Amino acid sequence: MKCMVINLDRSPDRLAHVTAEFAKIGVLFDRVPAVDALHHPEFAETSSSLTPTEVACLMSHKVCWKIIADGDDAFGAIFEDDILLSEAAGPMLSDDGWIPADADIVKLETGLRKTVIAMKRTSVSRAFSVARLYGLHFGSAGYILSRQAALDLIARSLVAPADEVIFDPSLPTSSSKTIYQLLPALCVQHDLVREKASGLTSLLSEERLVRARANSAPKRSPVEKLVVETRRVARQIFDICRLRREKTIPFLQSMPGA
Repeated sequence: MKCMVINLDRSPDRLAHVTAEFAKIGVLFDRVPAVDALHHPEFAETSSSLTPTEVACLMSHKVCWKIIADGDDAFGAIFEDDILLSEAAGPMLSDDGWIPADADIVKLETGLRKTVIAMKRTSVSRAFSVARLYGLHFGSAGYILSRQAALDLIARSLVAPADEVIFDPSLPTSSSKTIYQLLPALCVQHDLVREKASGLTSLLSEERLVRARANSAPKRSPVEKLVVETRRVARQIFDICRLRREKTIPFLQSMPGA
């Protein structure tokens, strides 16, 4: 299974970081030059709903999807260059025999936020299992894509950030796919677990934080809070009836017992 890492030409520090991460697990990767928003001022006019960085990120992932679609392998793994990899990731990225036969996508990453997965889990190695992913799980820093799913994605007209295209169940690009979550996750974005002073801060995360602050809603009234809480509990009951549960996906830093 080919592993690809998206990396900007102007980010040799990130390339050095991710090269060290893959070296520690003994897995090779192909560097895919990222589309740079700084070189494409027209991206500001491409979409009213996407920032230039989000457009560039989506196009960078589409390059990887095309490589998988044009290749002979059943699956390909795509990573961004600011990840931390589990010490147990080597065997999982060296062989695709563990991937469920019906999988279109396997999310390898965690955003360390709650999402909805199936209660049923299937062990795929000593350290990892998989469960169907049903909820929105932000992040496109590490995932496996089947060749058929890649063919489908590149054939569609896309107007959402890459991670939403892949992992937002409200979008047809995601809802039409069989998606699994690896448990625990074998990668996480560096700035979620390490000091941001390292220089590996996610550009998309910064943009989204600024936008969220600008669009922040006023404080809810007591009645509005009650309505929100009632809906949350109703969703939980609905998920339980469908044998699903809400869970924060952990990151496996090192091998159990190490």
